[in-house]
Amino acid sequence: MKAEEVRRGKSSAAPRSTSAEFSLYVIREEVIQSLPWTEKKPLPICRCAMAAATPSLLILHPRLILFATTLRPTPLICHQFSLHSPPLSRLPVRFAHNKHHSFSTSPLATATPLSANNSNVNETTRAGRSGSISSPPHQVVDYSQKVDVNPPKGTRDFPPEEMRLRNWLFQNFKEVSQLFGFEEVDYPVLESEALYIRKAGEEIRDQLYCFEDRGNRRVALRPELTPSLARLVIQKGKSVALPIKWFAVGQCWRYERMTRGRRREHYQWNMDIIGVPDVTGEAELISSIVTFFKRIGITPKDVGFKISSRKVLQEVLSFYSVPESLFAKACIIIDKMGKIPMEEIKKELELVELSKDAIEDLLQVLTIKSLTELEEKLGGTGEAVSELKQLFSLAEKFGYSEWIQFDASVVRGLAYYTGIVFEGFDREGKLRAICGGGRYDRLLSTFGGDDLPACGFGFGDAVIIELLKERGLLPELPLEIENIVCSLDPNLQGAAAMVATVLRGKGQRVDLVLENKPLKWVFKRATRINARRLILVGSAEWEKGMVGVKILSTGEQYEVNVDELQ
Repeated sequence: MKAEEVRRGKSSAAPRSTSAEFSLYVIREEVIQSLPWTEKKPLPICRCAMAAATPSLLILHPRLILFATTLRPTPLICHQFSLHSPPLSRLPVRFAHNKHHSFSTSPLATATPLSANNSNVNETTRAGRSGSISSPPHQVVDYSQKVDVNPPKGTRDFPPEEMRLRNWLFQNFKEVSQLFGFEEVDYPVLESEALYIRKAGEEIRDQLYCFEDRGNRRVALRPELTPSLARLVIQKGKSVALPIKWFAVGQCWRYERMTRGRRREHYQWNMDIIGVPDVTGEAELISSIVTFFKRIGITPKDVGFKISSRKVLQEVLSFYSVPESLFAKACIIIDKMGKIPMEEIKKELELVELSKDAIEDLLQVLTIKSLTELEEKLGGTGEAVSELKQLFSLAEKFGYSEWIQFDASVVRGLAYYTGIVFEGFDREGKLRAICGGGRYDRLLSTFGGDDLPACGFGFGDAVIIELLKERGLLPELPLEIENIVCSLDPNLQGAAAMVATVLRGKGQRVDLVLENKPLKWVFKRATRINARRLILVGSAEWEKGMVGVKILSTGEQYEVNVDELQ
């Protein structure tokens, strides 16, 4: 059979492929003619037609190359190749098949090698272009299967009604912060993993969503906001005047066991003061949280604050000559009280080399619930008792003394706390901690900066919503639109749009009916969106430059000039 006849498709016969090679054919000349950059010359057909192919051309146009995997003929586009090109057996195996490339759409593309002499093809392949040859295998997706419409476990959607509640909550966060003279900041959700790997034993270290990015950098979704704050303070250096009073509302991620009010992603309100060494900083922060509670209807009967100081534990452990290097580990273990059995607490404390006498004395101090008793135990000359007494005195001046109580067992679970610590709690005991914070005077040096006195708190969005549900205090936040505008004639749709634009220019919310709908449908929609008034654009009124207005709450109707709409 002549090659010319094969090329022009005049013969239905096809030679069979051998066991070592594939049959190669030339597609119709029209396809070649559609490639303007190709030198359009007829080529004699033969099984070694690909011997002329250069790897560079195959990289540029891999989608044009198809190899047969059965005895059925497979078309192949051939171009005018150089006679000095490598023989077929030397072509890289990944040029020969497209298994690892996103452009492989043919069911005939397989990983079968070209010939038995391809033992060294992988070495040739690795020398190719980055991204063209060595790209990873693509996951096969079965598009016939339905996608799971639920968000990933531990995360949430915010449909309109939930979004209104979130915006209401965040607005209260922001307004309270601004009442106290704080400035808003924000940080990347994606941070360097090193920012959160501080000291061994922190629970948060095992909860990171972390990975290596395409630049081989270890990164993590932020589990909290304070380390980002510290990084930014170090970055700004002396260009920012002290004291710094910043707040932020940001999304955080932790891969942890989910319970009521605890998810794997949540939003957190942080307020931080940098540059104030006195406990007036902590007193101010607690006052801001109390102000927030009052704004949303929470009373001291619903919520309280447990207050202590890490210096209490330091004084106990120093009596037993426990080195400071073990102090943070002991605090992390003590923070588990109430979460795991007391015997487990004792075992873990023994593992960090605390003596039995130290453990017994420490646990006894942690049961103290009054400052008077603490002073009797530790004496009144230490920093712990002195600072706590000052804080409780300031609470009376701020007017929230009924909200707070001393509880020596509060230590907080993060290693960077150094002094006063506090937690907001549900007095009924149904929910986990609502918020928490304290002093962290030595955090900046952890990241290579110069230490500055600092304190702050974190307040999650999930637990407070659960508390508001428990107390029946969730606000009703219906959608409210001031105007709904509708044309009574399809030809007046543009006029209705003009009316809507005039009202929006005056700062009014407008729902424009975008289709030709009957009035019954319009009235139902007006009810659903709680529209205050309905504005109708009719032919007779529009000719006079007027529109019809109906006050939906009273049924009052009148006509008004478009320019006089308010």
